[in-house]
Amino acid sequence: MSRSHQARSGCEPPGECPGPGLQKTQRGRGMRAMAVTGDSMRPVLRPGDLLLVRAGRVRDGDLVVARHPGRPEQLIVKRVLRRDDGGWWLESDNQGASGRQDSWDFGAVPDRLVVGRVVARYWPPSRVTVFR
Repeated sequence: MSRSHQARSGCEPPGECPGPGLQKTQRGRGMRAMAVTGDSMRPVLRPGDLLLVRAGRVRDGDLVVARHPGRPEQLIVKRVLRRDDGGWWLESDNQGASGRQDSWDFGAVPDRLVVGRVVARYWPPSRVTVFR
């Protein structure tokens, strides 16, 4: 899949952060709730999807939330393509999305910037998914 959705940390209540991506909604018990606001991960993730993100082990193929290397206050959701010497190569699923940015633009993302792995989509109810 290709380049990822972007998110802003500290955006509460949801919907208050401009631009595409994710918005931080809640945090607790090692999990974070995030709201997707961009198109870069379509068709797997869509604007309005609510995700649960857990810190921990990351593998190739996982959906992850990371801090944008050039703007650490901004969170992005991307797919892990591979491990590189400099960190994780993250790509958007929808390379044609307006404003999408991923490792093609900023290179591999260091471990310290990876927030966690997307473990589930819990909204909307018709699209509830548990990710490996």
